[in-house]
Amino acid sequence: MKIKEIQRELASLGLDAWLLYDFRGINPIAQNVANLSGKNITRRWFCLIPAEGEPRWLVHKIETSNFVGVPGVTTLYAGWQELNEEMRALLAGMKSVAMEYSPDAAIPYVSRVDAGTLEWIRAFGVEVQTSAELAQRMEVRLNDAQAAGHQAAAHLVLQAKDYAFTWIGSQLRDGKTITEYDVQQEILGQFDARELVTDHPPIVAVNAKSSDPHYAPTATDTQEIRVGDFILIDLWAKQKEPDAVFADTTWVAYAGKTVPAQYVEIFEIVREARDRAVRFIRGRWDVGQPVHGYAVDDCVRGYITEKGYGEFFIHRTGHNIGTVIHGNGVNLDNLETRDVRTLIPGVCFSIEPGIYLSDFGVRTEIDVFLAGPGKDGVKVTTAPVQNQVLPLL
Repeated sequence: MKIKEIQRELASLGLDAWLLYDFRGINPIAQNVANLSGKNITRRWFCLIPAEGEPRWLVHKIETSNFVGVPGVTTLYAGWQELNEEMRALLAGMKSVAMEYSPDAAIPYVSRVDAGTLEWIRAFGVEVQTSAELAQRMEVRLNDAQAAGHQAAAHLVLQAKDYAFTWIGSQLRDGKTITEYDVQQEILGQFDARELVTDHPPIVAVNAKSSDPHYAPTATDTQEIRVGDFILIDLWAKQKEPDAVFADTTWVAYAGKTVPAQYVEIFEIVREARDRAVRFIRGRWDVGQPVHGYAVDDCVRGYITEKGYGEFFIHRTGHNIGTVIHGNGVNLDNLETRDVRTLIPGVCFSIEPGIYLSDFGVRTEIDVFLAGPGKDGVKVTTAPVQNQVLPLL
């Protein structure tokens, strides 16, 4: 556990203490921060990390083997009455604690502590504050090795994307019958060849299916790809190391020689919206101004709305990326949620605006890593980025 770092962040944010809590895996943030991920802990456990002083644990008497060597002082309980007494002692002198909850459930990624537990803690006369910003600072920043691994994964994922589009073109030129599912399996084969892993097969979507942002073909639910089709591929993967970080990108193509004007028009709007997000972030980042997740979404959504397609942009602008594809850090979002958290050094996230019409949908997705404050700290890791719809024939 990074106790000193946690305490520095507590002081920076004006928080008295962080009360970590988990029951049977409902709070992965607490598990990760406490370095307890993967352990089979069946009873409630707590860890109070004050802004000053050593951590204090409260764990069940049958779970002691899972907490050998943890830093600080450990107190044991068995019955619920004893748990109440020990919790009162644990919180003695505390005016407030941070926990994994989000006021009004505004940020679901942080809403990990159940309402009953919050009521119980508050009943001791302790104010509960959100740990949203604290958790982001402690959990989602990439270390140097992770940042380098993400960049390497991004390079390999782009190679797999290139292979997939080239393969589609060659198959169509040869007059062969192929499906979305066939392309998906080719991509997974490329992942294997490049020693990448993923948590879900990639999205390969043709024509109207490309308007379903989370459509993915299966062996029994797939479409044939024909000359003249519009094709969207969204693929994500990471290296095999335990703490490896994902790379995630989306590209679109046309199975023909000359891309129809309707596809060009919509792509150009989405591309400009994507690039405006990068310019907005970089403009504020370079001069040390805070960049809020909701503000980036406003920038992108405002442009797409100005062009007359706001109602067809039906998801957030981007999501945090970490060891899981949708991490617990700040999202670029003022649609699904209002994410008031700020972008901080060390975070990685996607920028992926889209316009989804009835007969086709366009999304272009890049990844960005914030290397540090000041100029040149905003790194687009999935470069080169897509600047036109790819003609495949």
